[in-house]
Amino acid sequence: MRLLPRSLFARMVLILLGGLVVAQLLSLAVHWRERGEIIMRAMGMRSAQRIADVVKLLDSIAPAERRKIVSVFSSPLLRIALDGQRLAPEAGDAEKEDQAAQYAAVLQRALGEGFSIVVNVTDAPPRGAPGPGYGMGPGMMGGPSKWGPNAGGPGQIGPGAFGPGMHRSAGVSLVVQARLHDGTLVTFDFRQPNESVSWPYRLLLSLMVLLAVVFAVTLFAVRWVTRPLKTLAEAAQNLGEDINRPPLDEQGPLEVSRAARAFNTMQQKLAKFISDRTRIFTAMSHDLKTPITRLRLRTEMLDDAELRAKFANDLQEMEAMVGAALDFMRGLDHQEPVRPVDVMALLESLQADAREIGGDVRIEGAVRAPYHGHAQALKRCLSNLIDNAVKYGKSATISVEDSAGQLRIGVRDEGPGIPEAELERVFDPFYRLEGSRSRSTGGTGLGLTIARNIAQAHGGELVLRNRPAGGLEAVLTLPRRG
Repeated sequence: MRLLPRSLFARMVLILLGGLVVAQLLSLAVHWRERGEIIMRAMGMRSAQRIADVVKLLDSIAPAERRKIVSVFSSPLLRIALDGQRLAPEAGDAEKEDQAAQYAAVLQRALGEGFSIVVNVTDAPPRGAPGPGYGMGPGMMGGPSKWGPNAGGPGQIGPGAFGPGMHRSAGVSLVVQARLHDGTLVTFDFRQPNESVSWPYRLLLSLMVLLAVVFAVTLFAVRWVTRPLKTLAEAAQNLGEDINRPPLDEQGPLEVSRAARAFNTMQQKLAKFISDRTRIFTAMSHDLKTPITRLRLRTEMLDDAELRAKFANDLQEMEAMVGAALDFMRGLDHQEPVRPVDVMALLESLQADAREIGGDVRIEGAVRAPYHGHAQALKRCLSNLIDNAVKYGKSATISVEDSAGQLRIGVRDEGPGIPEAELERVFDPFYRLEGSRSRSTGGTGLGLTIARNIAQAHGGELVLRNRPAGGLEAVLTLPRRG
């Protein structure tokens, strides 16, 4: 999927943190529901106990003093009236009827035996402050009722007493009517406060702190686990630049240790194979010079001038091929130390050498800082590119673009260019194009191969492209390492 990050580190962090966030949200949802039920249950029990205390107090004092007590206990959330019209139980919403029954059971338990009560649950807002003659008829409440003491009996209030239905509504009211022992009816109009559904800010803060801590621990743990993979990838990338680089540390977890050990073994085998092949080919190329020299001496002794010229041309070609082969094998040898190279001075020196033999070479741009690399190898690479441009393209224009991340050197010529299908094949060893780039011009087919090997040994790349205005451009890109 395109939306997924590409690195293993980012994917592991995304999976772990995504799972953690989902778990936290589910935990918050469960806690929110349980919290609402607990708050509602506690508030229901508290309000029931308060109503029971008021009923007992009114029942214990003289009727003349009751109105004073009522005025003292009345509040915006709890309206109390005396001598109201008796409420009648009504059938209605099953959920509200169940809530009323459970609240009646709690209230009956708090009052004890001997008191008759009615509980109505309604969504209507509470009435205004009732006066001494405040009355309520059955139809005024518009909700179901439950009578006590036979409305469920004493018992604990369940989660449904002020359960989900009452929790979601901010306008739930309870109307409770109790009959004192002398027959007086007391009506309580209780409003559910909005504070019961407020956000649990402390819980949210604790969850955020936990999420931040786990996020930091996850970043550290995932980075710690994936660091050996990053080290292995960097070692594999740098292997082409320096086959004799120091081996990887084989310490760490079992899987990492095995991978590092296998990589080190592979590096040793590759280094030995390249070293053996380089030594063999170098020795063969070097040893060929001796018979070529003897043949050249014998050629000079020939009397036939035409035959002597043919032998001399063949020997010259053989000697050029042997020299190119030696250069190719030296290009695979990375024993030259890395040091700062003044690339601008190197280009100017190659420009001067080309002009001495009649070559037209121009330089555009400048290098702003020395480049750390193999000096002789870079000189061989740039020399091959410039020689090709002068030999096959009439002239060479060198463009230099230097930045903090890379050094880019382009060598343009004014020749016929190369067919698109051949732009990559010319980098194969001993591959030569027909026509202007045939063997008759003196090419051996190793110059571009050597140049690309040197570029890759520095972690860079060499590509060829045809210019729209005509001619060929070789682009050498070398990365700058901090």
